[in-house]
Amino acid sequence: MFNLDEIKELIELVDKTSVHELELENEGSRLCIRKPGKSEVVHVQPVVESAMIQPAGAVSINAAAGIPAAAAEPAPVQPAEQDSNLHTIVSPMVGTFYRSSSPDANSFVNIGDRVGEKTVVCIIEAMKLMNELEAEVKGQIIDVLVENGQLVEYGQPLFLVKPE
Repeated sequence: MFNLDEIKELIELVDKTSVHELELENEGSRLCIRKPGKSEVVHVQPVVESAMIQPAGAVSINAAAGIPAAAAEPAPVQPAEQDSNLHTIVSPMVGTFYRSSSPDANSFVNIGDRVGEKTVVCIIEAMKLMNELEAEVKGQIIDVLVENGQLVEYGQPLFLVKPE
């Protein structure tokens, strides 16, 4: 487990160097520190025992299914370009995304719901703390970009809102 002083020291170290990302694992705990500014979407897929690693864009035939590997992979998520007026609510931290306060409760918001600046849209659990995330804009929820219980990264888009 990492203590707060160690984490602060590592953040200062990363900030003072040309290192953009630092990832550590200690006693079953994982810590990832990234400098802001360079964001990219990373898609993680489960490892299949018989899968072969290939360069991006390579096409191979899956012997069991007879399907080209490129066709079997989901298409990368494209940003919504149909309306450049949309506001994106992003994750302010690394954590687990929850749409409701408990598994049996209703979602805070759904597609089509109207929200105000102080409307709670989700919870991000980080280090056993539940952090409520507010919409910060008045408008209508157009899309929910992540699944309930999914691990989210700092700066990852969570919701699209059409501002009023």
